[in-house]
Amino acid sequence: MAPSKAQVAIVGGGVAGLVTATLLHGHGMDVRLFERTPVWGAVGAGIQLSPNGVRVLHRLGLADALARTAVRAGAVETRRWDDGSPISRVPHGTLCDERFGAPYYLIHRADLQRCLVSAVPEGIVELGRGCTRLVQRPDTVELHLTDGSVTTADLVIGADGVHSVVRRAVVDDAPRHSGYSVHRGLVPAEVVPSFAHDPRVMFWLGPGRHVTYYPVAGGDTVHFSAVGADPDTPSGSSSAPGAVEDLDAAFAGWHEEVRRVVTAATSVTRWNLFDRDMADRYATGRVVLLGDAAHPTLPYLSQGANQALEDAEVLARCLKEARPGDLTGAVRRYERLRMPRTADVHRRARALGRTFHLPDGTHQERRDREMRARQDLEHLDWLYGHEAVATTTAPEPGREPSAGRLTARP
Repeated sequence: MAPSKAQVAIVGGGVAGLVTATLLHGHGMDVRLFERTPVWGAVGAGIQLSPNGVRVLHRLGLADALARTAVRAGAVETRRWDDGSPISRVPHGTLCDERFGAPYYLIHRADLQRCLVSAVPEGIVELGRGCTRLVQRPDTVELHLTDGSVTTADLVIGADGVHSVVRRAVVDDAPRHSGYSVHRGLVPAEVVPSFAHDPRVMFWLGPGRHVTYYPVAGGDTVHFSAVGADPDTPSGSSSAPGAVEDLDAAFAGWHEEVRRVVTAATSVTRWNLFDRDMADRYATGRVVLLGDAAHPTLPYLSQGANQALEDAEVLARCLKEARPGDLTGAVRRYERLRMPRTADVHRRARALGRTFHLPDGTHQERRDREMRARQDLEHLDWLYGHEAVATTTAPEPGREPSAGRLTARP
């Protein structure tokens, strides 16, 4: 039975926050979502949704909405940076549906945001009201908001990203600069004409750099991400305008198709790539984290949004199935179920940050041989085939950790 009288505040209106709000409202809970921006406006460009995340969205009733705007990836292809020689091609397409029950989608972030916002019931989202700090009391949490107001909740869910304010109430740490930055941009579809008959994700791996691009917006546009070593370690969190001229210089000597893509944009943004070390907890007291606020992960596995979707479904199920009034047991159960999975994804993403950018030579040649040996979907079963919500029905060994019992206010 869900603790339906509990008042839940969600901080952050990204993928994790919007989906969690929709799921909890569907379970009969009293939910409010606080988002700092005054109007919806998607930051970024493209996003990859793998089957483990798409299945969550399908269960949310968004299958038709996604199919109208997303592009099904026929394959994920990897090539060498200079001469374009193939390293690997992993077929996806209908094989993903057959093996994993959902497609691999390529979508513009704004299109995904519209899908998610359309699913959120009216009156839940409060735009222009971000959270500046939390104060935990014995029986409630105070949220101090950017408009100067203060509100309270029985449970606060932090879904506010890698630079999370809510995380400060759970873990005393700081974002870690990875040593890399990424330029992102959008270019017309005709820049990569092969996508018209073969929509796919293209990876180009080179010394200290890699480039990814794929079609979005129903195939009308191509998104690219150009990642390069950046030895500076800035403390700032936000993106900044980039310069196409920088990409022209950075990718001198690369294959002509790569150069055509990264220099075709009229504008680009530059993002510093941050993650954090894995924490030993995702919750404390009346505060729980999910998505990048809990386990910010480097983008090399394209799992940021997908792991957030898994988190949202598991947390919502744990809260739904909690004993009346026992929010603590629910969030501890969520933490226990999600930490091994997200730690594995986090570790593998960091490892790819090294192997993607190897200098030419013995180690690079071994990497390429290993990639050529894994050109089927079977090696991705651990990632795409994981059914997060199924973990909530599996028997759990041991007893729940001791913690103070949280009760909802009457």
